[in-house]
Amino acid sequence: MPSRATRRASAAGRPDAAPPIRPSSAESAVVDCAVYVDGRRLPGPFTHEDALAEVRRRGSGFVWLGLHHPDEHQMASVARTFGLHELMVEDAVHAHQRPKLERYDNVLFLVLRTVSYVEHESVTTTKDIVETGEIMLFTGPDFVVSVRHGDHSALAEVRKRLEDDPEHLVRGPATVLHAIADHVVDSYLAVTTAVQPDVDDLEELVFTPSTRIAVEQIYMLKREIVELRRAVLPLAEPLQQLIRSPGNPVPKDIRRYFRDVADHHTTVSDRIAAFDETLSTLLDAAIAKITVQQNTDMRRISAWVAIAAVPTMIAGIYGMNFERMPELQWEYGYYVVIGAILAITVALFVTFRRNKWL
Repeated sequence: MPSRATRRASAAGRPDAAPPIRPSSAESAVVDCAVYVDGRRLPGPFTHEDALAEVRRRGSGFVWLGLHHPDEHQMASVARTFGLHELMVEDAVHAHQRPKLERYDNVLFLVLRTVSYVEHESVTTTKDIVETGEIMLFTGPDFVVSVRHGDHSALAEVRKRLEDDPEHLVRGPATVLHAIADHVVDSYLAVTTAVQPDVDDLEELVFTPSTRIAVEQIYMLKREIVELRRAVLPLAEPLQQLIRSPGNPVPKDIRRYFRDVADHHTTVSDRIAAFDETLSTLLDAAIAKITVQQNTDMRRISAWVAIAAVPTMIAGIYGMNFERMPELQWEYGYYVVIGAILAITVALFVTFRRNKWL
């Protein structure tokens, strides 16, 4: 029986054998790769291998490598170059992580969830309010690797702002870590500011008399707030770790900046909590409003049924075809019965109308 190696060799020699799969180049996932020395970007393009080699040859500066949605082969190449732990690499490829901060030897791994507001004409017709993405940051003594998932999580603006301030950028990778965290939290503030009118619009609709609102729209907005809360709130603990954790590799002067980020994050968390509480109140109010409307409808239906029951009952009595019914032989019996029906129904109508049942 041929061995497994022999079978592989035979298959490779057949004309119809599938060619071996080659790992894709990491450069296809690279958005930008730069070397910074004394806070200034060195000219010329670099691969991530050449960039790290240049920094270590000089003995100063750091590399900032930006990746967008890399696959396993691309991240494996980056991991070999920068010495990243396989668990961090796995998280960066598959994404869908909660905000967290982990430390592997001298490398910090920070996961940030990004959020973006979805523009729409009306909160009563849209199906999405926010979209989420992720940014993973690997920071070492002489490098920063940023991995983005999502189309709205671009960092070009952050990079340009840092490059325009070399005195701040000269402090190293921790500066980039703070700038990205600050950018993400500021986007949280922008999103919560944009969501506020949507909540206000629903509140106005719910408490406006004689308006009907679908409870599903309140549920939709509450679901979006829940998604926003899951993206934002867990970041509080990583920020506190960056500020106070013993043995923290982040320089003390950069920690002061992280305190400001944490303050902004607290503001966002308070806004989200207020949104959630308001929507819960609106949901209760909308359900109560629907219940009141249903009760009103039932009273109206019951009133008309009571009015219709009078002629139905009288006609039923006189439709029993008994031979000895005194009124059947009376000359004015028909007119009296019709008059009685009209009098009773009008009296019922006036009574129900006065009691606001009709």
